[in-house]
Amino acid sequence: MAGMRDIRIEKVVVNVGVGEAGEKLVKAQKVLELVTKQKSVQTLSHQAVRDWGVRRNMPIGTRVTLRGGPAEAFLTEALSIRNNRLPGYSFDTRGNFSFGIQDYTDFQGMKYDPEIGVFGMDVSVSLQRPGWRVARRSNKSRRIPRRHRVTRDEGMQFMKDRFKVEVVV
Repeated sequence: MAGMRDIRIEKVVVNVGVGEAGEKLVKAQKVLELVTKQKSVQTLSHQAVRDWGVRRNMPIGTRVTLRGGPAEAFLTEALSIRNNRLPGYSFDTRGNFSFGIQDYTDFQGMKYDPEIGVFGMDVSVSLQRPGWRVARRSNKSRRIPRRHRVTRDEGMQFMKDRFKVEVVV
């Protein structure tokens, strides 16, 4: 039986930043939906960057959030593309980590389509222990004590034990 101290994957967010709206963004959404087998949502710019031609609230990317079984399955496949190796600097102080994938065709069953082109993606993984609802609920929310938070070293150890990942320092 799982205990309250057991670390688990809360969510995996797969993100493709395109930088512009239009046909390129639609292709990126198609790629993400093929790879993750889930519907993607557009991400909007928070501020205007005149040099890049980006306006505020302009669609500039797409993302998919995976939880539970699909998240673990996707993460296993994504890590196998990276040869089950992650650099130590990709872990933050809360044990969460991120890594990039250069090309969607590295995934199993994906073939290069000249109409789509080449799209890379960022994968961000959030780790936590059970009981975090206490911090997020609207009624009587409380802080999570430091001893219950996931540390950087615990996150690295979890990935080594659970996914046989080699952390390169």
